[in-house]
Amino acid sequence: MENKEGSPFRIRSTVLALSSALRGELDSVADDGHTGLRSTHEPEKLWFKESSAKNLRNRDFLSPTTVLTTLFRDGKVPPDVMDRILSTHSDGVLPIAGGEVIEEGLRLRIDRVATFQDVLCRTSKYVQPSCNKQVGVVLNCPTLHQRPSMLTPDSLTLGQLRTLLLADHLGALLQRQGYSVSYCPVLPEGCEIIVFLKLLGIDWSTVPASSTNDQREEELWEALLNSPYREREQETEKEKSSSQGKGMVNGRSGEENVAVKINLKRVVEEKRLQGYDPNLGTCTVPRDSVLQLAELQRAALGFQVPVAAVFHVTCCQDEFRQQQMAVLWRAGGATFTQKHLVCGQVKTPGTQLSAAQYIQLRRMQMKEASEMKYGEQVEGQTWDEIIRVMTSATVRFELLSTAHTSPVTLDVQREGGVSTKGPRGGVFIMYNCARLHTLFNSYERAVEQGLYPEIPDGSQLDFSALKEEGEWLLLFNYLIPFSELLDQSGQALEHRGEGARATLKTEQVCRFLVSLSKDFSSYYNRVHVLGEPMPHLFNQMFCRLQLLRALRELYHRALDTLHIPPIPQL
Repeated sequence: MENKEGSPFRIRSTVLALSSALRGELDSVADDGHTGLRSTHEPEKLWFKESSAKNLRNRDFLSPTTVLTTLFRDGKVPPDVMDRILSTHSDGVLPIAGGEVIEEGLRLRIDRVATFQDVLCRTSKYVQPSCNKQVGVVLNCPTLHQRPSMLTPDSLTLGQLRTLLLADHLGALLQRQGYSVSYCPVLPEGCEIIVFLKLLGIDWSTVPASSTNDQREEELWEALLNSPYREREQETEKEKSSSQGKGMVNGRSGEENVAVKINLKRVVEEKRLQGYDPNLGTCTVPRDSVLQLAELQRAALGFQVPVAAVFHVTCCQDEFRQQQMAVLWRAGGATFTQKHLVCGQVKTPGTQLSAAQYIQLRRMQMKEASEMKYGEQVEGQTWDEIIRVMTSATVRFELLSTAHTSPVTLDVQREGGVSTKGPRGGVFIMYNCARLHTLFNSYERAVEQGLYPEIPDGSQLDFSALKEEGEWLLLFNYLIPFSELLDQSGQALEHRGEGARATLKTEQVCRFLVSLSKDFSSYYNRVHVLGEPMPHLFNQMFCRLQLLRALRELYHRALDTLHIPPIPQL
């Protein structure tokens, strides 16, 4: 069953189509006696995609017995319903090869050969997001609103570092879905914190050091002075008389030194903002707050497309302060949707480290581990770059593999170290990605030597040769679902719900890569991909190479959302 012109196969599309086929016209009473009961189940709950190697040996989707007994009398699936399910076919829906009712429920098997053919001949369609949004998103990191001269790698906490890595990763995910992303605040070119962030692969927005935002600051200051939420009755007589002055002093408002007080609680109540701290009361506005609001204004007004939302990515210790800023911006006239992406604490039992000390520790441990494995060759510019990338990967996976709302506990004792062996997050992933590079380098050298021919076009291959259980597992659990994984951050923006906080599953790409690497490593250790140079073995070898080439592209796309470049050898 070919799908050359159709949409790529999607798990969600398949589940929805199967759910529709299973329910059919169940709200009506049939004359043949198998009365259907209208199901209260959500479509996603009627069928379950299998993922374990054990279950994938005999089924790919299952509608559990509990579902069947709810939908049908005695749990018996009527023949017409079964026929409808087995003949399910539409754009993006995986082809059904067969199915039957067993003790656990109704199981279905996918036409694996047709699926291998489609995925491995159209890999580019499966490793990119399916959506393309034409809206803007502001990612605001309050940590960076400190004056550049005061913010240094040594003053940066691990919790603050986590927020920066999270914003960077989320921005990359959204940009790949077509969102326009603006990072706030912009920082002076060449400042110390920018240099530090680049070492971690974070390319934050910059402006010339001489750039100013004075005009927007003045506009916002005036807006707050004239805000209906300003509480003048709490100001002193001296402040009141000063606030009546007009004109500009040295290019700034004559009211610059007035203690402006804004009733944030009233803003929350009148604008019906949900999820904000009930302790928000009256706030005296310092000039530094206006600087931050001016940066937000610049970021939000700099788009050529509508703004979907402004996300304040902050650590839990700073959440209250950032809620104050968000409501203050509202009091100054902002109408943008604002959400708070709050990160849990980063704990380091037994010690206290700044972000710079933590990075340096991990780099030292990475170099020591590499020297133990590779010996004296760990020298020179190439290895310096490898260790930098591996350190960045280690740090990102340690801080981003946990749901952003949860705390992270780091083992920063020297003896804890990092390892080049075993499923240890970033190191393990980079090692397995490098194995793919090594494999294809070996194949290409063999082609140059005349041992193997070039890989033919996928349409010339017989994918029924892919019979090893790990091969279907890699395709069904990773290559097919990957684009839907990339789509999830954008879908979460669209269904963000009420309340001040947003909860995005930002940990999923990291966890996906760890799981993929475990299953790929198991397969690679078990299967000899480059076989003897015998023509009758070439078809299976080429099919496997097609599968692994698709996995290599998937690795690159996923690592790119973390701004981690692949390492050709390790």
